[in-house]
Amino acid sequence: MRLRNVTGSREVIADSRFVVHDPFAHKGNWSTLFGNENPIHIEIGMGKGRFMMDLAAANPDINYVGIEKYSTVLLRAIQKMEENEIPNLRFIRMEAEDICEVFDRGEVAKIYLNFSDPWPKDRHAKRRLPSRQFLERYNNILDKDGRIEFKTDNMDLFDFALEELAPAGWKSEAVTRDLHHDEKMLAGNIMTEYEEKFSSMGNPIYKYIIYR
Repeated sequence: MRLRNVTGSREVIADSRFVVHDPFAHKGNWSTLFGNENPIHIEIGMGKGRFMMDLAAANPDINYVGIEKYSTVLLRAIQKMEENEIPNLRFIRMEAEDICEVFDRGEVAKIYLNFSDPWPKDRHAKRRLPSRQFLERYNNILDKDGRIEFKTDNMDLFDFALEELAPAGWKSEAVTRDLHHDEKMLAGNIMTEYEEKFSSMGNPIYKYIIYR
């Protein structure tokens, strides 16, 4: 369950040097913010930041941007960065729907979606991060060789995500319905907080890698 009411969280975020406070101003110029021309990878709905931090620490030649809409969850990521700063990682607090206003066409090399909100009601399907509506947004910001990696423990959401690919013009490069027993796809896997929790309970983790 995501925490949403921690007193002072918005003030901490507003003062943090790890947060990009005007992300819209950096559209097309993220290389300037990082001070290099390294590829940019983003995670939409990064939670408490463990996945992004581990990934960025392991890949200093890639720039990472973690996006989270809940202030109190982003606060946890900021606290972790204060303990262990990672120079190639920055955070944004924003709604995922605005992603095309923050990154320019072809500016992003990879997108990660991890344990996204399933929005189980049919009328909310377009809000799901692997929906065809969001795939169109991702299409606008990914470079021509860009990839999306999606992980979830929710079978219904995963089935939905796979069904959205063809109508949206995407193709699957790799798919597994049991990541932790798939030797090839598990290689180099970095776990999120949710992944560690659910896999320890014996729940299968679903994953795809897609491209256009």
